Amino acid sequence: MVSFLPLFLIIVLVLGSILGGLATASEAAAVGAVGAIGLAFFYKTMNWNMFKDSIYLTARSSTMIIWLFVGPWQFLVVTQIVIFILGWPLEWTEIIIIFVPIFLPLVKYYGIDPYFFGILIGLNLQTSFLSPPMAMAAFYLKGVQGDRVSLQEIFKGGYPFIFMVILAMLLLYNFQGLSTWLPKYLFD
Repeated sequence: MVSFLPLFLIIVLVLGSILGGLATASEAAAVGAVGAIGLAFFYKTMNWNMFKDSIYLTARSSTMIIWLFVGPWQFLVVTQIVIFILGWPLEWTEIIIIFVPIFLPLVKYYGIDPYFFGILIGLNLQTSFLSPPMAMAAFYLKGVQGDRVSLQEIFKGGYPFIFMVILAMLLLYNFQGLSTWLPKYLFD
């Protein structure tokens, strides 16, 4: 319990500052990084090589994120690929709370309609309900069906729905008006 408490406090501090509206995701990450460095010094596990490796990995991750922002079309494609891949290990709430705030400032910068971007993300998150290993919908169905159907069969049955969602996303890319006509009609 003693070793878990400091880590738990860092998690609460980082997520609490985001959810409480006190810090952006980037600022909260900085708070978490300072807390982690402090913990490493406190437990005497920090050495120069570990510090150097963490700086290298941070720079590499930041460079990959910066590379995403090369243009509106590429930005849309790469962000959707990132969200699709993140849907495998993470749940939709984690993606929305942690990663969407990273992408949102660039939506305005590239002149992308926020309704369009939000609907693309919503569609993309549907794939995380169907694609392994998280596939919450598959596990719900397995819980209801029990031993009558295998998880492999459920995953196989979900693939056509994943392809339908991807097809819908491709249609939205090509015909953005499908996602924006109703909000424009209601609010303009």
